[in-house]
Amino acid sequence: MIDLSINIELARTILTGFIRSEIMRAGFSRAVINLSGGLDSTLACYLTAEALGGENVLALRVPYSSSSVDSLDHAQMVIEALGLQSMTIPISEMTDPLFERFPEAGPVRRGNIMARLRMIVLYDQSEAFRGLPIGTGNKTEILLGYTTLFGDSACAINPLGDLYKTQVRQLARAIGVPGVILDKAPTADLWVGQTDEGELGFTYEEVDRLLYLLVDQRFSPEECVTTGFDEKFVRNVVERVRRNHFKRILPPIAKLSNRTVGYDFLYLRDWGT
Repeated sequence: MIDLSINIELARTILTGFIRSEIMRAGFSRAVINLSGGLDSTLACYLTAEALGGENVLALRVPYSSSSVDSLDHAQMVIEALGLQSMTIPISEMTDPLFERFPEAGPVRRGNIMARLRMIVLYDQSEAFRGLPIGTGNKTEILLGYTTLFGDSACAINPLGDLYKTQVRQLARAIGVPGVILDKAPTADLWVGQTDEGELGFTYEEVDRLLYLLVDQRFSPEECVTTGFDEKFVRNVVERVRRNHFKRILPPIAKLSNRTVGYDFLYLRDWGT
């Protein structure tokens, strides 16, 4: 049996402590989050507000003209519930000239452009608000590469990155996230009718169980098939994880010296920290 249940109180304590300590370590006392109205960014807001106080969190709504009205309403619900500072910064006027320049661009290409422009807004407001950008990506998305590099994956710290999507849902339910956000279909809201599971071709519940065996339990693909997973599904997921490894690491540096950043120079331990 594959058990993805988590110790809610322990996870909550660890994650709020992580947010508080990492922000203070960097010399900040405030945080900035792109709040889509979806489950992941909502949970990140709840945890960050608990760690720092709602008045020290800036939630950004960054809609495009085709963004769901429900997404904006749900984000506003979170802002009001937690007493967050907030701004709404539409990105249509930023993105449309580029879309017009490249009319052949398909929905994925356009979605990546929107995600990266939202990152620009996030980091600009980080400087203006003097708050550290908080990531909202979960472990499932990170492993599958279901994210835009230097877009929604860009952040200073990520409190959700070791929680599978089904575990995000567990913690969000326990912490008091509104049911209307918990129950709606996961979506990046990048184009009309887009859903995560529709684009991926499988459910989060199904892939989380497989990823748990592959990653946490170190099962081989063959052992996963033996437990009952479809072989084609296993191979598809393993290939996605392998193919998207470049999104999970800093750009590799060609090694020339004996102290190369990312290889030999990893920590400031020899600087007395």
